[in-house]
Amino acid sequence: MKVFVTGVCGQLGHDVVNELIGRGCEAVGSDITEKYSGADDGSAVVSAPYEQLDITDSKAVTSVLTRINPDAVIHCAAWTAVDAAEDEENKAKVYAINADGTRNIAKACKELDCKIIYISTDYVFDGEGVEPWQPDCRDYAPLCVYGDSKLKGELAVRELTDKYFIVRIAWVFGKNGNNFIKTMLRVGRNYGTVRVVNDQIGTPTYTYDLAKLLADMCPSERYGCYHATNEGGYISWYDFTKEIYKQAGYKTNLVPVTTEEYGLSKAKRPHNSRLDKSKLTENGFALLPTWQDALSRYLKEIKY
Repeated sequence: MKVFVTGVCGQLGHDVVNELIGRGCEAVGSDITEKYSGADDGSAVVSAPYEQLDITDSKAVTSVLTRINPDAVIHCAAWTAVDAAEDEENKAKVYAINADGTRNIAKACKELDCKIIYISTDYVFDGEGVEPWQPDCRDYAPLCVYGDSKLKGELAVRELTDKYFIVRIAWVFGKNGNNFIKTMLRVGRNYGTVRVVNDQIGTPTYTYDLAKLLADMCPSERYGCYHATNEGGYISWYDFTKEIYKQAGYKTNLVPVTTEEYGLSKAKRPHNSRLDKSKLTENGFALLPTWQDALSRYLKEIKY
């Protein structure tokens, strides 16, 4: 099976390509940079062809995908700097990448009759209440530019093709790039006391584990919208940091604060990021391991 992966320079794209290659698939990675040099630690994607591609260029998208002619596209590329997306000078670029770029990919997939797996986010919802969001819920109400742009990407995928998987994830961490765990480890080393938000609730997603699920979806025809985060229960960022420091052996003092008390974010974030993942098992897909186990494996991988 031939799979084209956008955003290979990011946390998820890197792991997805490596997972596909490990399964014997023909994987092609792409991103906007001229060449791909590997993960942050110098470990390159193993023997994967690379295509430079600006997904906001519709003609380039059509040309590249037509030439490669994949069986499936895993669309990981996105603008993910949530706070920077709120800056007026960035908004047009955010929508060009997350909305228009996704439309370009979906349109090309439709023309080639190939599947698309689009990676979306809990940010498409308003985060109110305490009940887990259902994957087929259409009560969209994004609170920020990033969430709205990703929702527009979802809508473009639904409009343009029937052969789609929309996979919403949350609180992502992986080997390649920056994330919450790396930040907390850094501040925990440098400060005796750290303030962490305790009124935003969700579950982390380890890209290594998610990549396995996405690879499982590629040959499947169980299309639709899914939620995929690690198991292990719903937690706050404060709870997550407590476990990070426990497993890392840090003695840093943690102070729980509300989102309002923290007060540093430009973008409004959902308080309720609980995602219901039962649709995965209903359709024969394996749930991801617990986030506690994922964290343990990740800390060993990054050799903090």
